[in-house]
Amino acid sequence: MKREEKNQLSRQKILESAIREFGEHGYGMGSINSICSDGDISKGALYHHFKDKDQVYLMCVGECFDALISYLRRHLETETEDAKGRLERYFDTRMEFFRENPLYQRIFCEVVISPPSHLADEIKKVKGTFDELNVEILGRILEQALLRPDVTKEEVIETFGQYQDFVNAGYRASDMGRESQEEHEQRCRRALDILLYGVIKR
Repeated sequence: MKREEKNQLSRQKILESAIREFGEHGYGMGSINSICSDGDISKGALYHHFKDKDQVYLMCVGECFDALISYLRRHLETETEDAKGRLERYFDTRMEFFRENPLYQRIFCEVVISPPSHLADEIKKVKGTFDELNVEILGRILEQALLRPDVTKEEVIETFGQYQDFVNAGYRASDMGRESQEEHEQRCRRALDILLYGVIKR
């Protein structure tokens, strides 16, 4: 086996063990020792590929978002519903991804809601493509909706970003352990529904 192939297999082995560790325990409680012992990996091998725990964690975050983006693009490629139907299918698809990939669920939630503060800038870069995809999907939803003449699509997208920050702040304040990922997804779904369709019956 060529050295390059060995390196790829070694990195993949580390990745799988690290995703299990951070997916079960989060960044704070996750440890290099557990990644190595549970994955039957020597520390020398791990540090040959990665500088420290932060770099391993960021690799897992990148893997999580790459997998989620690929899943969403694949399952949302064909859209025939109206705006409300598209919104429902987007959140249904997100939840289906996490049901199929439960280890990614905690990594995603931690990164979106309460990322390690010293990694916030790096994480923002890693999940940038996901944020862009969300804007793209929301834009497609808005194309199917009749907006008020004094409201632009760009204003709705910007307002939703602010609204989402508000929802996440409330989730963070309520203690992540008290609300499941599915409950949080439902809260986000409801927030966007209220933002788009308002609270006053017309």
